[in-house]
Amino acid sequence: MRMSAHDDVAALLGSAAARVVVGVTGPPGAGKTTLARSLVDEFTSRLGSAAVGYVPMDGYHLPNAVLDRLGRRDRKGAPDTFDAAGFVATLRRIREGLDDVYVPDFDHTAGEPISGSLVVPASARLVIVEGNYLGLDVPDWRDVRQVLDRLIYVDADAETRRERLLNRHIAAGKTDAEARAWIEAVDEPNAELIATTRARADTIVD
Repeated sequence: MRMSAHDDVAALLGSAAARVVVGVTGPPGAGKTTLARSLVDEFTSRLGSAAVGYVPMDGYHLPNAVLDRLGRRDRKGAPDTFDAAGFVATLRRIREGLDDVYVPDFDHTAGEPISGSLVVPASARLVIVEGNYLGLDVPDWRDVRQVLDRLIYVDADAETRRERLLNRHIAAGKTDAEARAWIEAVDEPNAELIATTRARADTIVD
């Protein structure tokens, strides 16, 4: 189904009596963070800050020291470089809506999660969850989809995505060559995996 994500969320809010949890997913560089933050901003403007929460999956990256110990630092961003179980447990608590829930954000410059830097208020009517693997149908990740009322998949052509990723990696300190190598070795294999989750989404946004 193709429609405006903002209209889709507004319609869902209008028909639901309880908290609404919306996931925004898609491959690296597709624009999912931009869309997720746009949704947060719009509905915060409409409903007030106490009515909207934001949960970035990137906050559940394992710290670099842990990735080094596990030998996974060279493919950071792959599904097994996140605390998937912790992410799911937090989403279930958010789903219940009984209390304020503090969640981690991610510092893209430092490349590290920031514990407890965001809060989903107990009063939130809408919670936007954003990340690569929200629709992934594998152990540890498949339970995410069950927590979401709606899953929006953000897509973009490969050239656009790769250009955005190149700029992002260079801004984070990689050389042009290092950035291109990382895109080929890590980002694009992840993008291929994420593309398999497109069919599990309710709404597609290009």
